[in-house]
Amino acid sequence: MRNAATGFVGAVVEAWAELRIHRTRVLLSLIGVAVAVCALTTVVGLGAVAEQAQREFSERGGGRPATLSISSYNPESGMPAPYEQTRDVYEEALQRYGISYSSALAYSALQAQFPDGVRDVGVMAVDADYGIMHRIAVEQGRWFADADVDRLAPALVVNEAFLAALGVEDLSADPTAVLLGQRETTAVITGVIPDNYPEEGPTAYMLVSAFERVAGPEALAQSQPNLEAWVPPEIADELAERLRADIAAALGDGAEASVNRSDFAAYGEDPFLPIKLLVGGVAALVLLLGALGLVNISLVTVRQRIREIGVRRSFGATTGRVFFAVLMESVVATMAAGVVGVLAAIAIVKSPAATDAIGQGVIDLPPFPVGAALLGLAASLFVGALAGLLPALVAVRVKVIDAIRY
Repeated sequence: MRNAATGFVGAVVEAWAELRIHRTRVLLSLIGVAVAVCALTTVVGLGAVAEQAQREFSERGGGRPATLSISSYNPESGMPAPYEQTRDVYEEALQRYGISYSSALAYSALQAQFPDGVRDVGVMAVDADYGIMHRIAVEQGRWFADADVDRLAPALVVNEAFLAALGVEDLSADPTAVLLGQRETTAVITGVIPDNYPEEGPTAYMLVSAFERVAGPEALAQSQPNLEAWVPPEIADELAERLRADIAAALGDGAEASVNRSDFAAYGEDPFLPIKLLVGGVAALVLLLGALGLVNISLVTVRQRIREIGVRRSFGATTGRVFFAVLMESVVATMAAGVVGVLAAIAIVKSPAATDAIGQGVIDLPPFPVGAALLGLAASLFVGALAGLLPALVAVRVKVIDAIRY
């Protein structure tokens, strides 16, 4: 065991010494290998950032895996079940199955007083858990807290357009907004979120309880709220069936419940897969070209060292030792190039320019994937073994007497 380890270390040291002697010849090929490894590793690293960005964007719309969207209706009339009835049924079902994160969701509108007059504002009435379930990114201030339920002045989380329409730049002065519902109500703006698209109009989030006080129970019922629940993905399908049956039974009168996943993970598709395959294929092609160039250089180097190899054989160097020494020259060279390529890829992926371009708006920026670094090093190892195999075979076929006469 000790002899094998000593032989391996000796072969590596010898290979490194030979590379230093012939560094000019192999430098260009190694640059190609380093660039290819960098490209391959960067693709995987940026792919992880892009996937996280796409995941968070999807979760803002459909919720985190697994988000169940729950509603109920009467199949005869096609009308949703009364909210005052479904609210208690939903709450009982959530408690029965120990579901910790849930939120009512209702789309409606209110009128708000702005400096230039009264304007309609799109409102989403939600519970505090909605922000966690949908990764709501608050640029200023904060999202709703449980204590906001008991506020006399309702809390609002508004978009940038709402704040701009008020003529306010930030939340330093604790801005308020006058809402016109059943009665005039002054709401306190506690958070600001980015606009979804350019020139978006004023929109706001409110807690369901606050919306009911401002707009009235009838307005809340007319908005036909449904329920969203965040559950473990591995039990989502089974839990959906149970919730569907329990809610329908609790409502009675022939009511039916609809429980479906709304999160993107339910579809199991990777929207970046074609791009990954395309760039990965280009990187693999560059790796192959780098390997071919390294094979050519290695063959030339071995032919120039035939006399040296013959002398080593005459002094007792075995065929295996010669084969391993020549092979390790390519492996050590490409591994060194691979390390350089991986380090360059890490610098590229973690650079602010790449993060802003690929991961703009990402809340939980992922660390550089270890798998990407291992893939780059494995690719460089494979290229080195492939490039060194043919020269090593040529070296061991050299006859001692012919090599000495060379």
